Amino acid sequence: MGLGRASLLLCCVSIAFSTSVSSPAQKSDEWTAYGGDAGGMRYSSSSQINRSNVANLKVAWTYRTGSNDIQTKLKRKAAFEATPILVDGKLYLSTPYDHVIALDPESGTKLWEYDPAVNLDRNYSEVSSRGVSAWIDSNKKAGAPCRIRIFIGTLDARLIALDGATGKLCSDFGANGTVDLNKDAATQTEWTGGYQVTSPPAIVKNLVIVGSSIADNWKVDTGRGIVRAFDAHTGKLRWSWDPIPWAEHTTPRTGGGNAWSAFSIDAKHDLVFVPTGSAAPDYFGGIRKGDGKWANSVVALRASTGKFVWGFQVVHHDLWDYDVAAQPTLFDWKDGTPAVVINTKMGHVFVLNRLTGKPLLPVEERKVPQSDIQGEESSPTQPFSTISLVPEKFDSADAWGPKPEDVKWCQDKIASLRNEGIFTPPSLKGTVQAPGNVGGVNWGSAAFDPQHHIMFANTNRLIAWVKLIPRAEYDAEVHKNQDNRIYGEFGDQEPAPFGLYRSFLFSPSGTPCNRPPWGTTEAVDLFTGKVAWDVPLGTLSPGKQTGSINLGGPMVTAGGLVFTSATIDPHLHAFDSETGKELWTYNLPAAANATPMTFTWKGKQYLVICAGGHGKLGSKQGDYVLAFALP
Repeated sequence: MGLGRASLLLCCVSIAFSTSVSSPAQKSDEWTAYGGDAGGMRYSSSSQINRSNVANLKVAWTYRTGSNDIQTKLKRKAAFEATPILVDGKLYLSTPYDHVIALDPESGTKLWEYDPAVNLDRNYSEVSSRGVSAWIDSNKKAGAPCRIRIFIGTLDARLIALDGATGKLCSDFGANGTVDLNKDAATQTEWTGGYQVTSPPAIVKNLVIVGSSIADNWKVDTGRGIVRAFDAHTGKLRWSWDPIPWAEHTTPRTGGGNAWSAFSIDAKHDLVFVPTGSAAPDYFGGIRKGDGKWANSVVALRASTGKFVWGFQVVHHDLWDYDVAAQPTLFDWKDGTPAVVINTKMGHVFVLNRLTGKPLLPVEERKVPQSDIQGEESSPTQPFSTISLVPEKFDSADAWGPKPEDVKWCQDKIASLRNEGIFTPPSLKGTVQAPGNVGGVNWGSAAFDPQHHIMFANTNRLIAWVKLIPRAEYDAEVHKNQDNRIYGEFGDQEPAPFGLYRSFLFSPSGTPCNRPPWGTTEAVDLFTGKVAWDVPLGTLSPGKQTGSINLGGPMVTAGGLVFTSATIDPHLHAFDSETGKELWTYNLPAAANATPMTFTWKGKQYLVICAGGHGKLGSKQGDYVLAFALP
């Protein structure tokens, strides 16, 4: 069985090595939503920790969730991707198996834990939870049961409401605290583990808005990528929006187009910004003719009703698994115009008026290579932005390797593939994909400093290759070892006429065929579109600045610091936000494939990171939550 969106490629890396608490009125030195605020800015006005003293940071407390001790086959996929939130004096976070935990922010002492009893004997496409969301019922007095509600979406597609004070289920929400999201989602009974929730729900006024994570390469008619809003009091469905309503009129019905990453909220203008993924299957679109709107898009919906306001599609008729993985970032343009930033796996950065969807920096439709596959109708053009963060072409002359034989292998492999730059369609001979489907910018998203209008993003720069396999030959090909190597994986794409094989371009020595850095942290002035700095992030070779494949994002503070980890190596970094110079690093007990957060509590600023690694990425696993502060 082919696995889902990230599964196919990430496991080959491991072988190689009423009132929303996130309203605009919140204090910016708090962290009440997954992205810091409802608009995903990942910015803190706290400056107690700054350029002059960050080198003095020490561990203030460490908490272990215990998830690393759970005996399950799912550990090979488990990823501790959570970013905690601080609400009403408690830190709330979730584990890869959807346990919700409340901690004391000063000591790291556990206050309560809730176990949703996810069946860990089942197979799931993804085994991660990026966090929880909080809602305060302004009609209830302080201390009343479920006045603060903590919401989590689970691996088995439930939406659960918990009392923020005790961790007990809010019995008046749904059926004893739970809403079954499988209902009306057209999930496939032969594998329900391909329909999940892995990102925190969005909260606006009295609504909880949630999407889904769908495995989209194993089957054409996988689950529906619907977005739904539920009443935060009762769990009653208030509205539903389908990004690909045309899919109901295809034979077989095509699924996906799902919104699996974090949404952003503009409560003032009653808007929710939804990033959507590709329609199923990722690499053959002969069954889903046309552009595929509104898959691979950011869509603005009226938050109160779900009514479509505008949409911007970053990829037409996607054939490369170029989901919009990053949370849209909301900020104010130079003249005060409400703006939204869309980061993409292609490395293209689109800056739009968030009320109209019109570009604030130029966007150009350019001709792109066309498919040579029978039945495929690729888009003649694709949108390109003024800002591009990663290389978009990789030729034989660019091949790199630690040994001459590695370079030769890479050159020969590249020469054997179709290779016309970004958006070269998949082919029967195989196609170079630059960048690969992990990015560009993935779900780690971006941080934005509103004082200096600078955006910070972690980028991946791996090159992949993809080959379509005719259905009659597929079963035999699955039993072959492509290139006598084990870095890749297959996708069934049933019942499309083609299955697929895809992999990264790695030499026999196990290193990428492209020259390092393979991962960076990059700073861009959004008012001008110019890159301010770009530095390697992490390493795949100790002592060398190779940069690392990364999953997780940065955050930025008024203290002039960008904090990030996200890499295969277990290091947390602090960069100077003006220059990119590394000012501090800490060797964590496990890799931190998550985004850090910060808050000020009782006059002291804390920096918090979840360090538990990533099974598919092959980074060191654990179950640590660490807080840092100045001595």
